[in-house]
Amino acid sequence: MEYEFSVGSFFIGLLILAAGVAFVRWHQVIADNFGGGVGSYDRYKLWAFITCGVGLVVMVNLHVVFLTWFFSNFFPHP
Repeated sequence: MEYEFSVGSFFIGLLILAAGVAFVRWHQVIADNFGGGVGSYDRYKLWAFITCGVGLVVMVNLHVVFLTWFFSNFFPHP
């Protein structure tokens, strides 16, 4: 599989990254309103950083490479 840069994936990844950064910034407020409060701060912060990582992967269009590799393990091409 050859790597190919995609402008669309870059902007979608940028939006995901912006949402992840906002999630990191306000994880305590979100945990207070939607989660269990102080006890879930670390869990919400972890998911916020995972969102940032996914945004970075999508920005550089590596999600296609990862998904191709993953599904080729289960559905080999003849």
